[in-house]
Amino acid sequence: MTTAESVISDEMRAAIGVEHAAGVMEIENTNCRMFARSVGHTDAIFYDEAAAKARGYRGIVAPPGFLGTPIFKPGSGAGAPGETGGRGFAVPYKRILNGGTDYEYFPDAPDGDVICAGDTITARTKIAGFEEASGSLGPMLITRRETTYTNQHGKVVAKMYGTLIQY
Repeated sequence: MTTAESVISDEMRAAIGVEHAAGVMEIENTNCRMFARSVGHTDAIFYDEAAAKARGYRGIVAPPGFLGTPIFKPGSGAGAPGETGGRGFAVPYKRILNGGTDYEYFPDAPDGDVICAGDTITARTKIAGFEEASGSLGPMLITRRETTYTNQHGKVVAKMYGTLIQY
């Protein structure tokens, strides 16, 4: 695409690298168990506190890909279901496709800062970049996002890299 035809506006360029408001998530026993069950994990550390502690963890371990449940406070205007995060710019495409999600974890030791039930995780998301491409269905906008997850002790415990395709 030529620059004149670009859907990447000045507002979008200005949004690159800017962190959105932080979201806070809780890691709870029941949610760890439900997530582990839904994706087929069978290791007892995701279900049984005694088994997790016997293996050296502080409590039930959050399964890979589970980084908590957002804390919803009625009337706060934040964290409401369906909230878009206030991008502040329009995209002319109506269809959306998840282009993939990768997680990177940062434990220091076998139990280091492994995410466990009882932890509170703060997530900060920023747009890492935009790219335009053409596919069999026409023009596409590819948005890359990066979310950093920090535990209640201020330690970065994970990062998520997500790709959104709009066409």
